[in-house]
Amino acid sequence: MADLSQRIEAMHKRDVQVAWAFVVGLWCAIIFVAYATWDLAPNGQARILLMIAGAIVLLFNTAAILAMLRHYREDRDFMYGLDIKFSDEAKGRKG
Repeated sequence: MADLSQRIEAMHKRDVQVAWAFVVGLWCAIIFVAYATWDLAPNGQARILLMIAGAIVLLFNTAAILAMLRHYREDRDFMYGLDIKFSDEAKGRKG
């Protein structure tokens, strides 16, 4: 059972790292796009509107990923346990 717990912990840790990498990548992409297209906005009001829209996208996407990670943490034994079970069964059938 310790082996299963270690495997669950490793899978959960990897998923958390990937999720945070996505959040960082999203923030970098939005900031880059804002910087690269700053001069394309016709006036200051348009820039403010675009900055607010970008901030809302970042806020909601970041909040959604945090909620997903919280859910993964709460149900990780069940979710990853099933994943490991089916993965082991598939490996057993192959060889």
